[in-house]
Amino acid sequence: MRRKDLVIVGNGMGACRLLDELISRGARDRYNITVFGEEPGGAYNRVLLSKVLAGEAPDSIVTKPPAWYAQNGVKLVSGTSVSRLDTAARVVVTADDASHRYDVAVIATGSRPLVPPLEGMTTAEGDLRPGVFVYRTMDDCLRMRGRARAGDNAIVVGGGLLGLEAAKVLSDMGLHVTVIHVAKGLMNAQLDQMGGDMLEQQIERCGIFVRTGRTVEAICGDEAVEGVRLDDGSVLPADMVIMACGVRPRVDVARVSGLPINKGIVVNDTMATQVPGIYAIGECAEHRGKLYGIVTPIWEQAAVLADLLTGANPQARYRGSKLYSRLKVAGVDVTSMGSVEPELESDEVLQIVETRKCTYRKLILRDGRLLGAMFVGNTAASAALVQMFDRNDPLPADPLEVLCAGGGAGPAAQSERMICNCHKVSESTLREAVQGGACTLEAVCAATRAGTGCGSCRSEVAQIVARHAPPEAPSTDRIVAAG
Repeated sequence: MRRKDLVIVGNGMGACRLLDELISRGARDRYNITVFGEEPGGAYNRVLLSKVLAGEAPDSIVTKPPAWYAQNGVKLVSGTSVSRLDTAARVVVTADDASHRYDVAVIATGSRPLVPPLEGMTTAEGDLRPGVFVYRTMDDCLRMRGRARAGDNAIVVGGGLLGLEAAKVLSDMGLHVTVIHVAKGLMNAQLDQMGGDMLEQQIERCGIFVRTGRTVEAICGDEAVEGVRLDDGSVLPADMVIMACGVRPRVDVARVSGLPINKGIVVNDTMATQVPGIYAIGECAEHRGKLYGIVTPIWEQAAVLADLLTGANPQARYRGSKLYSRLKVAGVDVTSMGSVEPELESDEVLQIVETRKCTYRKLILRDGRLLGAMFVGNTAASAALVQMFDRNDPLPADPLEVLCAGGGAGPAAQSERMICNCHKVSESTLREAVQGGACTLEAVCAATRAGTGCGSCRSEVAQIVARHAPPEAPSTDRIVAAG
């Protein structure tokens, strides 16, 4: 039987996960797989870009070096952008007008940064003015790293996760950093106003200045950046301006190829578009009117599509995902899941605010079950609550019990609590890996895949390693430092 040609357009985290799922199901017996990546080199974990900005080697976040593709029978065409798909002829057309045949195509182009057209941001040739950066790719981080100097002034435009990560790294490098955020509260997509306020206070304690409810109207300077002008008329000095204003689904290839587009590429429960033989997953895909920009749903989509393409489970369907994220934002632990605000008058809200510690905990309940929750600073109960939210378990009669670390759960439940939500790795699985000889953070992550998704659980994994590793294993300090 002739092997079909499977083309994946994009080489980001969604495509990387899809490759793993396909190969584990024997896809190479059915397909010749070709991956087109716009960036040079193999795939890397975009969530961990702040590590590269902080000075780590780019290889530290690479998940699939170029050699991996050859070793696994996958053809990688890197540094090459796809301009369109000729859906009638079933060929992929690249920017250099080369054509590549396909039987099945998967679009995994991810998202593009949202860059507002600010006055003075670009040169006469249309390039970004020296000192202006978009925070999105490995090359972006390397250029920012090369420009940053202790004592310089940096303006970060955007108070979401990426912007706050960049702000923390630059502050740690000795720069004077100010974050400008258009909304009244930081991380307003994941946190309510109180949560955003508490996060702002904690971040300002780190030495970062924050201005919420403000926009940058213009970038000042003749040749290089000298400052920014805000909407209130004030001017802040700046040697660097980092744009981290959010992302939008990257649908340009799909649009010129004639695929149905709404906000993203419209797909059904099989991740298929209306055009036969073409699928889409990840941040560029819109399923039942929803876009997903976090790791777990995208990997669930990859598993479903791999099941279908390989025949491992022809009945596999993607029904949507519950949204939850556990993050370390500029050194502050943050967890958010489900709804940010109550939706019905009958929904109950429980909030605990510790003003001196700048911590915040909030539960939104409906019929005794969790509709949403958020934590800033004190996230001790978040792992158990994420599990209850995911399984739609009933909460205790007194929901305050579950806000206490380990509250409402016996030893067995504690051992089965999910530490790594990306890969569904429980505490007992991690403990077994340590007892089996994986006695460092990196060894446990390699054995269980915990900490290799969004990376937010690595500190908790390190603590488990430290508790259960034999005495001759590396010390806690060394383990934590490795993460």
